[in-house]
Amino acid sequence: MLAIIALLHAYIGWRLLTPLPLAVGWKVLGGLWLLASTALIPLGLMSRAIQREPLATLLTWTGMTAIGIFSTLFVLTVLRDIVLGVAMLISALDAQLVIRSAVIVLMLTAVATLLGFYNARRLARVVHVDVPIANLPPELHGFTIVQLSDIHVSSTIRRSYIEAIVEATNELSPDLIAITGDLVDGGVPALREHIAPLAQLTSRHGTYVCTGNHEYYSGAPAWVDELRRIGLTVLENEHVVLTHEGASLTVAGVTDFTAHHFDPEKSSDPVAAVAGAPEGVPRVLLAHQPRSAPAAHDAGFDLQLSGHTHGGQFWPWMYFVPLQQPYVHGLHRLGRLAIYVSRGTGYWGPPKRFGAPSEITRLRLVVGEA
Repeated sequence: MLAIIALLHAYIGWRLLTPLPLAVGWKVLGGLWLLASTALIPLGLMSRAIQREPLATLLTWTGMTAIGIFSTLFVLTVLRDIVLGVAMLISALDAQLVIRSAVIVLMLTAVATLLGFYNARRLARVVHVDVPIANLPPELHGFTIVQLSDIHVSSTIRRSYIEAIVEATNELSPDLIAITGDLVDGGVPALREHIAPLAQLTSRHGTYVCTGNHEYYSGAPAWVDELRRIGLTVLENEHVVLTHEGASLTVAGVTDFTAHHFDPEKSSDPVAAVAGAPEGVPRVLLAHQPRSAPAAHDAGFDLQLSGHTHGGQFWPWMYFVPLQQPYVHGLHRLGRLAIYVSRGTGYWGPPKRFGAPSEITRLRLVVGEA
């Protein structure tokens, strides 16, 4: 792995630093940064295993930032080489194009990194979405759900970040709050204090949670216990039936799509989640991954709320998400089932969002056909 990372950094240095008409000192500085990035990327990925603070947090910040810079720099360098290759084929390649294209790559990387950092660290904006539900009882027309997803509380997302999300959510006065997984990246002892503000979330019918894959990476049983301790309702292949203005609404949650790899007894099961629920009552499913949708459709759900994809988080990875997931972000339909995929309220890994803004989603159920 380290050898591959080093080779990719060497490729960037060869293709970008070599042609630039810079003094030797500047090229040396560029080379030193590439060496530092080569070391920081694996250290950042391994930082969770380091128990010493503030070293672990420092390595997370620097390593993950390096990943974000390297990712954009590498993609743009490859695209530049494609452009130069085409120019050579049509006899349009000259020294000025080589130099200017290298400068453009460096400038675009800097802009994407700075804007991406700002977008990742600012409070997520509220996105308003109306979801038409066939045969929705009139009493449920206008029922509001605020969805939070993929916050990823970790070494770079701490208590103050969560407090701002809680305040913005409460200002929306929702009927129900749904947290659709990947809330944490780390164990309960390290992050208990930082997720504690979620206990202050307020809504008419409470806060409901489904687990994501990162809960399983971080010890899902302990996190389920902790979230329940602070007053959140975690739904693991189970449901509740709410009464709102005299009408009923079934709210269910499943374990993550990959939960069976960690605990066969927790295999994600939309059918089990809705077993025993009343017939003829609208059904909402919290399922972390969009690829739960076919099973949710077959189980008779009307709406699935998901996250996981981050909308790609930053360019160009949104174009690769469809290789694993059927939906990247936004509202979709599968027969009678409406699927809403959040871009996420936080971020994972690099503190960078570019082309895929974070969101706090306010969904409103309305009477209507698909």
